[in-house]
Amino acid sequence: MAEPSPWTADLDLLVGAARLAGARALDFFRKGPDVWWKNGGHSPVSAADFAANDILKTELLSARPNYGWLSEETDDDAGRLDCETVFVIDPIDGTRAFIAGKDIWCVSAAVVHNGRPVAGVLFAPSLDEVFTAAEGGPALKNGQPIAATQPDTGRPMRVAAPEDMANDIQRRLEGGVHRISHVPSLAYRLAMVADGRIDATLVKRNAHDWDLAAADLILSRAGGSLVTLDGRLLSYNRPSVSHETLAAAGLSRLSGLVEASRHLAGH
Repeated sequence: MAEPSPWTADLDLLVGAARLAGARALDFFRKGPDVWWKNGGHSPVSAADFAANDILKTELLSARPNYGWLSEETDDDAGRLDCETVFVIDPIDGTRAFIAGKDIWCVSAAVVHNGRPVAGVLFAPSLDEVFTAAEGGPALKNGQPIAATQPDTGRPMRVAAPEDMANDIQRRLEGGVHRISHVPSLAYRLAMVADGRIDATLVKRNAHDWDLAAADLILSRAGGSLVTLDGRLLSYNRPSVSHETLAAAGLSRLSGLVEASRHLAGH
């Protein structure tokens, strides 16, 4: 029998906190919550984001006060850089979808240790879906194992990507590309690669740690990977928490996707 992950207790903690935060967010869902705009008016944040963030911060830091904290909805504290273990949180990934009353949004919560995620959960309350993983363990969706897809020469690769990027790699991938329409939550889109509903995704530059950390681990434990366009794994909890253009797929598909996408590095 495989040894349990040393991060199982942290995963259980994340799941419990994410469920509480997701339930709180549902109190606001489709009820016209107050909305503000940040980053020069380009990024919305709702009262639900703040309420969910408060629950996550209270639940997680009260249990692990020695861990650092990085959340989209908390002012950044450089003290996190002195912590080898950090919570990385997006209380609602897919806020635009949430505000619009669409179902695809989720609570994203991860524990990052020495720059890599070791426990992660994505909870999509409106869909009643929970994705989980811990280092050394399986990726699960509602308690059942999931896996990224293997290459299939009988059909095009199903890729979630902006239209210009999908069109650009179409001619470079053997078998071509079937573009999946926009998925408003980046974390959930990566979970769709992990559970095999889509084969791959491309991520435009400037995604942040909180969008990626939990989903990165879930995908890796499902037999896939999220990498830069030179094939490197991501490092989290750095001074800069934004990333360059990224690619994600099952491991047996990844090298072909990266090769076809490498020229997109400036996107």
